[in-house]
Amino acid sequence: MLEVIVQNKQEAVEAEKLGADRVELVSAIQEGGLTPSFGTLKQVLGTVRIPVQVMIRPHSYGYCYSAEDMEIIKADVQAVLDLGGNGIVFGGLNDDHTIDEEALKEIIQMAPQMDITFHRAFDEVASQEAAYRVLSKFKKHVKRILTSGGASNCEQGRVQLRNLVNLSKELDGPVIMPGSGLSPANIGDIHGVVGAKEYHFGKAVRVDSSFQKGFDAVDINQVMREIGC
Repeated sequence: MLEVIVQNKQEAVEAEKLGADRVELVSAIQEGGLTPSFGTLKQVLGTVRIPVQVMIRPHSYGYCYSAEDMEIIKADVQAVLDLGGNGIVFGGLNDDHTIDEEALKEIIQMAPQMDITFHRAFDEVASQEAAYRVLSKFKKHVKRILTSGGASNCEQGRVQLRNLVNLSKELDGPVIMPGSGLSPANIGDIHGVVGAKEYHFGKAVRVDSSFQKGFDAVDINQVMREIGC
């Protein structure tokens, strides 16, 4: 399965036409991706037929969320629900770099039908194996984990990604979705080592590798061939 980052309706429509299986909708990609506006949400959710995972991230300065942050987060989740969406991208950590289970429970309680991707906050945990076991308790809701294996990119984290994929099979837990630093040039080798079922691409499948430009159909087709889409 191929998931790509989009920032608006036009990009979401283009991604769908080119064969992407799912999109991650974000704003402020230069800050790593923040919650998109209500207007953008409405346009995208009302237009494409493929699944849309909406980034829920109120700010870019860390993944430890205050009570005030959580109120904003829950209001944003409610907006997704009100517009007919059922997929979000979220990740919260405690001060000791463990999974913020209480934050997850709050979101699940208000939206038990929500399909959650736990994002790359997972790459900042103290122990990915321990964190994975925690997230497996929420596997009915946390469907996948976006990660580079704790490294700066998937190339460097490939061995850990393979270990996580094996752990996901062992525990029948959330899917491991590699993301960060993937490109048409390296996805074949990385897929051969990691063996994941889902992959997440950003600027590497865009014209001139720029988020200011549209998708490169040739690159997307190459990626799809390499991962067997």
